[in-house]
Amino acid sequence: MGDADTGNIHSHISPEFKCMMERNLSRMAQDSYDLLVIGGGIYGVSIARDAALRGLRVALVEKVDFGHATSFNSLKIMHGGFRYLQHLNITRMRESIAERSTLMRIAPHLIRPLRFLMPTYGHGLKSKEVMRIALMLNDLIGCDRNYQVQAQCHLPNGYVISKSECLDFVPGLRKEGLTGGAIWFDGQLQSSERLIMGVLKSAVSAGADVANYVEVTGLMKRQEAVCGVHVQDRFTDERFDIQARMVVNASGPWVSDVLGLSPRESVGAQQPLSKAMNLVVKRPLTTQYAVGVSTPKEYRDRQAVFHKGSRLYFMVPWRGYSLVGTTHTYYDKSASQFQITADDIQDFLDDFNSAYPPANLQREDLCFVYAGLLPRSECVDGSQDVSLLKRPSIVDHECQDHLKGLVSVIGVKLTEARYVAEQVIDLVCQKFGQDRGASQTAILPIDGGEIHPGQIDERNAEPMCPQYLTNLYGSASDRVWNYVRNDPDLGHPVCADSPVLKAEIVHAVREEMAMTLSDIVRRRTELGTFESPGKEALRTTAAVAARELNWSPERQESELTQVMNSYATRFPWPQAQKNISRVESFVEVGS
Repeated sequence: MGDADTGNIHSHISPEFKCMMERNLSRMAQDSYDLLVIGGGIYGVSIARDAALRGLRVALVEKVDFGHATSFNSLKIMHGGFRYLQHLNITRMRESIAERSTLMRIAPHLIRPLRFLMPTYGHGLKSKEVMRIALMLNDLIGCDRNYQVQAQCHLPNGYVISKSECLDFVPGLRKEGLTGGAIWFDGQLQSSERLIMGVLKSAVSAGADVANYVEVTGLMKRQEAVCGVHVQDRFTDERFDIQARMVVNASGPWVSDVLGLSPRESVGAQQPLSKAMNLVVKRPLTTQYAVGVSTPKEYRDRQAVFHKGSRLYFMVPWRGYSLVGTTHTYYDKSASQFQITADDIQDFLDDFNSAYPPANLQREDLCFVYAGLLPRSECVDGSQDVSLLKRPSIVDHECQDHLKGLVSVIGVKLTEARYVAEQVIDLVCQKFGQDRGASQTAILPIDGGEIHPGQIDERNAEPMCPQYLTNLYGSASDRVWNYVRNDPDLGHPVCADSPVLKAEIVHAVREEMAMTLSDIVRRRTELGTFESPGKEALRTTAAVAARELNWSPERQESELTQVMNSYATRFPWPQAQKNISRVESFVEVGS
């Protein structure tokens, strides 16, 4: 797959530009670690960060690219747990509110307050009276939500509005029985990719060794204990072992697949999964508010105390586009077989259009379909109604399966990843019989998070540095801009209608372990976040990446073709495949 030695892909770069994240597989093969983390999603990188900050010798491997799967599939919302009121789960609400505030403190450049509007109808559970009480409880339970949070991230109290005000904001709402609306505030994530990268780079800065495109092919066992993993470099096919005192399986939808690699049979139970989708719409369906609309279909959450009777979809404004989601459907196959069909997308469109007819979404309105697999509860009575797991799970296989040295993590929400990671490392340290002190991850900013309030204000931006760099990279934006200072040509955008600079491509390779064109386009820069950047941008990006990664002309063309084809062919209906040169749309499959 590669032309150079991909075990140390950056070896041709001069010493003064050595990237902070170095893919050093030779060191991984030779060293022995305290902890080996499998999986480079938000849970895996959070676990690696916590462990490294407590002084553990840590390695992390990811079989594709960091954050490429379920962590990429997101409505970009940092939930405070408002919906847990219907379960009367106050403890869960407190945890969610606390973690949302923590993320706003450690990554203030990436999270903004967002208003949510829920129309109220009649005088039952969806009424203005009930929602007013719910908002008061939400504010009371989260009374400390703004403690030590920068002012631009403060979340005001919720309130109710009249019917006329509600229709002013969202004219297309169903008017029959409408009494008004309830408004509350949550956090909106500007970029899940930059959050994952910021957490990962913090882990590396604390001493963790990390590598993408390294697949675990087996678990090593010695005297009834897991003592490391067998792995394969997916670029060179080289196989080697990584030794570790403890292995944490944080592989998301593949958690059961990894357990199947155990030398002992029947380790761990099969985790049921659900298929989740979010749509990215080219036009704004709403601007100032994220709006919740109910489907006509009956839905019953078996674990809820108060039943709304229907499933909610949210229309979320996101940087000139709209996110619509989330739909959850029954899935009973392995993660490796996951795919989204044309029928899946059409069913989603039909269901949402029934909830909000004025949208009248058609296939041509979509530029992305985020798709992933999430853990669900077991279905009962043969029903295929999906109920997601309400709490994350940390499985100690020594207790459950009498197999030492192995812990599995089943995450539920992106917002909770840091807190779950803290619990995991508490358990690991307990098993090691070591006091490594309390977790520092709720206190120390992630890479890029050491930013002052004024730096996020466009009026106070560095005169030459584009403000959007600060909004995405935070205090680390100067590292990107340094490339422009050294080479002014890198200050040019990759194409006329994109703000993404050539310097970001160089930064992605030298400092963030981007290995492929897809890594750069979809997970290191904003080029492919919303839709295809087009041929011109892709060719420019591929040319810059080729110089940095020492690609041959054949490798460069292969990378370009793969990305262009993925935009055209992964949208599962024929008309998307007719215009490969237009590269308009694709499905980002989250597993």
